[in-house]
Amino acid sequence: MRLRELAAVGPFFDLRVGDSPDDVPAGAEDYLPLGAEAMRLRVAVVAERLGTADRRVAASVAFQGVAGRLLSIGLGSAVLTGRVPDLTGGGLRWHPARSAPDDLWLPAATALPAAAAEPAGPAPQAAPIAAGVLHGLLVPLHGATRAATPVSARLLWGNAGSSLAGSLRVLHTWCRERGRPQDAARALALARALFEDPLLRDTGTLTCGPGGVSFERGTCCLYYRVPGGGLCGDCVLRHPPRDR
Repeated sequence: MRLRELAAVGPFFDLRVGDSPDDVPAGAEDYLPLGAEAMRLRVAVVAERLGTADRRVAASVAFQGVAGRLLSIGLGSAVLTGRVPDLTGGGLRWHPARSAPDDLWLPAATALPAAAAEPAGPAPQAAPIAAGVLHGLLVPLHGATRAATPVSARLLWGNAGSSLAGSLRVLHTWCRERGRPQDAARALALARALFEDPLLRDTGTLTCGPGGVSFERGTCCLYYRVPGGGLCGDCVLRHPPRDR
């Protein structure tokens, strides 16, 4: 697969592929199966960077960051290359102490089988993303995160929905700015199809108008608890809750 163009969209879309063994980040983990211990390390790293002792906040932000990376790669590759890389069976490696784009590395990019187009399905490429990313990667990540730090299951899936909407917003804007309206429309159709998956169906409301893509989620990621933090643009809350 040719995934170089993804890096042009942004660091969250970039995937290191085919590096020499000497360039593998020290301490990199095989992504699957991802255990709670690796996620505890990631939560600790995020907590330190955010300056918070609240492990639930760090776990929420950690999950959202990894979810955003994986969904961006899945969505971006489907739109820009027409195929989705196999991230579950190709030895994807993850470094919990690093950030995008150095957190993920794939020795070789192999495309997942293309889904057969259905008459009623405007975005058949959503099926490989749903199978390979949502169910193949985010479900075990969801379990590992909750095993590492008790945090609401619904909140984490809300983070995944927010991550997908954020990836779509960046990719949709990038395509439109470069005179690629068909790719922008394809990205929107794919995201809408993914939001029909039971894991994401009730996470929020996705809209697209003249100003671009917007999303209003049904949960809060707890970022307002970070010192100096505030509400995210898609938060369900209108004002940060007062401390008891």
